[in-house]
Amino acid sequence: MFTVIRSNGICIFAQIFLIIITLTADINTTMIKTTKLTLVLLVILMTDILSAQTNSDITVNELKDHVYFLASDSLMGRKPGTEGGRIAAEYIRDQFVASGLKTLGEDGFQYFSVTTSVEPGEGNEFSFNGLNVVSGEDFKPMAFSSNSTLEANVVFAGYGIEIDHDSVQWNDYDNLDVEGKWVMVLRADPEPDNDSSLFISYGQDRDKVLTARDNKAGGIIFVNGVNSNTDDKLMGNTFSRVTASAGLPAINITRTLADSILGGDYSIEDLERKIIDGKKTIGFSVPSVISVTTDLKRVEVNTQNIVAIIEGNDPELKNEFVVIGGHYDHLGMGGHGSGSRNPDTIAVHNGADDNASGVAAVLELAQKLASNKENLKRSVILMAFGAEEMGLLGSQFFTNDPLIGLKDVVVMVNFDMVGRFDPDKRSLMIAGTGTAVQMEELLKKHEDNSNMNFTHSPEGYGASDHASFYGAGIPVMFFFTGAHEDYHTPFDDADMLNYEGEKEIIDFTYPLITEVINSDERLIYQEAGPVRKQSTRGRGGLKVKFGIMPDFTSTANDGLGVGGVTPGGPASIAGMKKGDKIVAVEGMPITNIYDYMARLKKLKPGQRVSVDIVRDGEKQILMVLL
Repeated sequence: MFTVIRSNGICIFAQIFLIIITLTADINTTMIKTTKLTLVLLVILMTDILSAQTNSDITVNELKDHVYFLASDSLMGRKPGTEGGRIAAEYIRDQFVASGLKTLGEDGFQYFSVTTSVEPGEGNEFSFNGLNVVSGEDFKPMAFSSNSTLEANVVFAGYGIEIDHDSVQWNDYDNLDVEGKWVMVLRADPEPDNDSSLFISYGQDRDKVLTARDNKAGGIIFVNGVNSNTDDKLMGNTFSRVTASAGLPAINITRTLADSILGGDYSIEDLERKIIDGKKTIGFSVPSVISVTTDLKRVEVNTQNIVAIIEGNDPELKNEFVVIGGHYDHLGMGGHGSGSRNPDTIAVHNGADDNASGVAAVLELAQKLASNKENLKRSVILMAFGAEEMGLLGSQFFTNDPLIGLKDVVVMVNFDMVGRFDPDKRSLMIAGTGTAVQMEELLKKHEDNSNMNFTHSPEGYGASDHASFYGAGIPVMFFFTGAHEDYHTPFDDADMLNYEGEKEIIDFTYPLITEVINSDERLIYQEAGPVRKQSTRGRGGLKVKFGIMPDFTSTANDGLGVGGVTPGGPASIAGMKKGDKIVAVEGMPITNIYDYMARLKKLKPGQRVSVDIVRDGEKQILMVLL
């Protein structure tokens, strides 16, 4: 997995030390751990010294050096908060410094915290009829459970679904009193063999929690029926990137324990079969009283954006900025909840294309722009974002707490997955082409001088960090060579990239970016982004949209932050703005994105709904026509 030796010697030092580190990774002694850290720091130091000797040209060898370092096994997938993530951040910062850039923030870092996992605490307890109920074997708290203790009666409520639809009327809570009680529900939905079932859209665990809350339940118990889990095992550990709690205790128990709670007259397997075969709800109160304490620990770590600047020279225009960036984090060792497309495989997810390739582009552009800094009119911000894979958290943090004036940003240029340029198709996708009045004309001028094939997408929103800037009213350009089979798997390795192709992309973008930096005319922002069709399973998808971009940075359970508003969408027309917080729809509370999505499923096109928002600390009500 190592490159050939580069002429200035940087790779030979880095690779020798990385080999030593890798070979000693499993030796668990203080001496080896200390040596390992020393070697890594020496690699970074040597990289700094030797980088200063490089020329300013964008080269294939330098692109390889950056990608092979960032995507090495020794950095363990660059997960936020890990040693590998920290070393990657220091490498990027030091490359900026070696190229002559001035760091911003705290010596080039802008720190923020993220929740990386939710782990069971030591206080999980389950008490019922003197049974020896073991945490982790017979029951476990769901990852979104709140921490509390509830002693109450149990009510069985089928699948825990309510649907009021033209074609389906279904209410598992009909004639049931669940207020303050434990409600026991089956997971999934009553049409397991129908992939186009309307029930699919209402059968998610989070949706069922909201329905239980709306019916004033005190807690919710999830049971896997035979159709969900033939082995009667508890759910696997999963971690949602949005860590807000459900607002009530939520647990998963085995069918064996559920049958004991229900008593001898019922079994989960029989109830599940009767509901599915009869297509009718079944609900009843259970005389059993159970006492459960849920205890979850949310593990928070610090991570960082890396930020540096090349100051412009024009007396006026140097106060305006062009931002060039890409995210440097990846999925670590993978696993369930990580975003890996092979969640059952625990292995290093190196993320060479996603997104060591984008960082390499940023570093090479930083070096070349810095070598030409006396000819730059505007200032240039070079950035590497953290925690993009967790929901654009780094870029959203920067746009919420910027180190420069956002109103002075002329454009944001984002590189994400630019390493798999197909030499036959020669296709490069550019998104955000409609976010500035002059953008299409500007791009056409440069594309006419290239033999690449270009695909344009006018939308400013997208699944990468440019979306955070577009949501702040800034024109964006997003460069991308496309998804592939290795995306978000352990096989996205450095030897799979087309470095000559990436160099060609950077060579194309350099004069384009330079023109924006030096143009006397500033790009004029315009809204772009028609509402996209929702990709869903079957016909159970959302029928309506508000047209907002959620703010994923908040972990408070006090509403859904609006990270951006889609131009011309229902929310925009109603007057909703970036920074608002949605706290209710039709008077029903919204505490997080899951509540919001579940509420949308129950709304209909053409319906006019009231939306309670908080803006600048004051509550307002907007009327939204869907």
